[in-house]
Amino acid sequence: MIARARDRILAAAVLTVVWVLLWGSFSLLTLAGGLLVSMLTLAVFPLPPVTFAGRLRLGGLLRLAVRFVTDLVVASFQLAWTALAGRRVPRSAVIAVRLRVRSDLNLTLCAEAVSLVPGSLIVDMDRAEGVLYIHVFDVTGPSDVYRFRGDVRDIEDRIVRAVGSDAEISCLTSVYDETTGSGAERPGMIDEGSSR
Repeated sequence: MIARARDRILAAAVLTVVWVLLWGSFSLLTLAGGLLVSMLTLAVFPLPPVTFAGRLRLGGLLRLAVRFVTDLVVASFQLAWTALAGRRVPRSAVIAVRLRVRSDLNLTLCAEAVSLVPGSLIVDMDRAEGVLYIHVFDVTGPSDVYRFRGDVRDIEDRIVRAVGSDAEISCLTSVYDETTGSGAERPGMIDEGSSR
């Protein structure tokens, strides 16, 4: 109960800051208006709580940041080269990637990290099953599909090792056969907040 109240106060404070920034000037009237709008917004549109059971690991955050920037730069050059070279018409595909940790936070962070890299975009997400459906640019065959799934799992691995709990980290070693789809409940899977 106390944690929920703390989260709502923090959300109201953040929304108030955003309100003041949008107005571009600080005054007591702007601050009061921001508080009123933020409290009204939180009352009319209550959000489900996003639990954070993990902990921040500085080394993991650093590895995640370095890999993300590397992916961003490499994908930008690959996309530019494909567009400028014009030798062939690139093919795209929608690829389903089943994540090993199904917490709402992990799904959101993985979806954002994948979507921010040029050439890939989340088109749908199955929250209950922990599956991301990703539109991928320039897929030439099955080897590209497997490589991209591995890249997404690598991103998930880095995210969980940066902000996940010990239980979530232990799930990263669970083996799941993507080709056969065996086992809807994979060994060691963390399932937080799914609505079944």
